[in-house]
Amino acid sequence: MTPVPYLTPAPDRNPRRPKFKLPVGAIDSHFHAFGPTDRYAFHPKSKYIAERSSPEDYFELQAAVGLERGVFVSGGGYGPDFRFMADTLRAHSRRLRGVALLPEDVSCHDLTMLDSLGVRGARFASPAHGGVMPTFSKSVAHKVADLGWHIQFYPHSSDFVDFAPRLLALPNILVLDHFASIPVADGINQPAFKVLLKMLETGRVWVKLSGPMRCTGTEPPYREVTPIARALVAHAPNRLVWGSDWPHVNMLGRTMPNDGDLLDQLADWIPDEAQRNAVLVDNPSRLYGFEG
Repeated sequence: MTPVPYLTPAPDRNPRRPKFKLPVGAIDSHFHAFGPTDRYAFHPKSKYIAERSSPEDYFELQAAVGLERGVFVSGGGYGPDFRFMADTLRAHSRRLRGVALLPEDVSCHDLTMLDSLGVRGARFASPAHGGVMPTFSKSVAHKVADLGWHIQFYPHSSDFVDFAPRLLALPNILVLDHFASIPVADGINQPAFKVLLKMLETGRVWVKLSGPMRCTGTEPPYREVTPIARALVAHAPNRLVWGSDWPHVNMLGRTMPNDGDLLDQLADWIPDEAQRNAVLVDNPSRLYGFEG
């Protein structure tokens, strides 16, 4: 019997202006959006559904906090149905890039179409997350490598340690979601974090400074994440990007973060303005192929 999906809480619709001025061309490297369900239905086995959080809603958030461009990561609730993301990229090709959830049998025709729209990566997730996101696929990874796409992987807790050899054996650049989802309460001396640093030393691995609520059960401002973030900045500042994770799905029974506050966290993690600007502009421009 398929479980009944729950309605995920809506984001904070009143983002505060960050305390620092974002650089020109600032990029949010990880957001989702959800369209009208009469056109874009949630996957029948999705563990959640969401009220509409449209690209236009997201652009209002961008204007409020000072962001200008973004990377649309296809929502897990849609499973490997990338139609909504493709339609959104088609309408906003100059300001958006994409990371897709793909079916195992994705066609060369669809890959070429998605590439032309600005998709630059394919996302896998640890099976431990449940839901309907695609998990590890060598076949898909090799198909998208021919287009120069990276693989974005969403681990669960410290299980990326088990996936690390399989990921590094792929021909793609690798991007790890949400601080690689390591349990930040265990600090920078835990074995999982040392493995992450070793992966970064290959020069092929990037990390998203995004979704701090995904690797800690604490409430905002998620202070447990700060030592991890600062250690990553010290180790590989040129292969880090920042993402809002808007609209913050699955925050059941938890405080919904304010996106202005999340950006202020970034200033705490990276006090140096030049390094912070690189994470917001230069690094994601290289990774996702933004111009300028």
